[in-house]
Amino acid sequence: MGNPPQVVSRAEWLAARKELLAKEKELTRARDRVNADRRRLPMVRVDEPYTFQGPNGEVGLLDLFEGRRQLVVHHFMWSYDIDDEGNEHPRDVGCASCSAAADGIAGLRRLHARNTTLVAVSRAPYDKIAAFRERMGWTFPWYSSAGGTFNHDFHATLDERVAPVLLWYRDEAELAAAGTPWTPSMRGDWPGLSAFLRVGDEVFHTYSTFGRGIEEFHNGYPYLDLTALGRQEDWEEPHDRATPLGLEVGGPSLRFPDEYDT
Repeated sequence: MGNPPQVVSRAEWLAARKELLAKEKELTRARDRVNADRRRLPMVRVDEPYTFQGPNGEVGLLDLFEGRRQLVVHHFMWSYDIDDEGNEHPRDVGCASCSAAADGIAGLRRLHARNTTLVAVSRAPYDKIAAFRERMGWTFPWYSSAGGTFNHDFHATLDERVAPVLLWYRDEAELAAAGTPWTPSMRGDWPGLSAFLRVGDEVFHTYSTFGRGIEEFHNGYPYLDLTALGRQEDWEEPHDRATPLGLEVGGPSLRFPDEYDT
């Protein structure tokens, strides 16, 4: 560790902490305002009869709510081999980055008490999902959307041959203008979260987020952000304090959760 925090007296630390506290309170109030604006978003009725495979066979989108009013879906990326014709062949494991987020999902009772269900959805066949879930020791509900367009319609799988591209809420023209033009190499799953609301037997889409919008659910970031060493990623300031570990989303040292003990 280089460039450690300055050593000061307790009184000096308290003064600096109060100065930071004012900024934290400002951030909290800003977050509250953004959360309120998020709740004010309009919603879109979901008319498509999506089907999923789960432990009890085929179910519909309404079934994923388990009778509750709200549904949060983790768009869990899967791992694929791509043949010379561009066809996908699902592996036996999901995405390591999505697995880092999934490993932080604890008991769901607090969500259930607030009339909210959380599930994961992947395009892999359900038998592969079930085997990987058992290997990881996870207990949250996880469904397969294989053979349907659910992932494409909610922009968690991108393929211009199936549906118009919308990456981080940018279409192909906007991506090109931003300097990140769409290419066939970008086809496939992208991580995200979507929220739905049930009104009677009708389902409405209220929110989706991608990219850094889901980072609070990865790698224990909220806890790490409280520490002196932080996330230990190379972009963080102060620079040269901690050696980057390569454990960020997509990082070279990121492993499946059950592999850290070995």
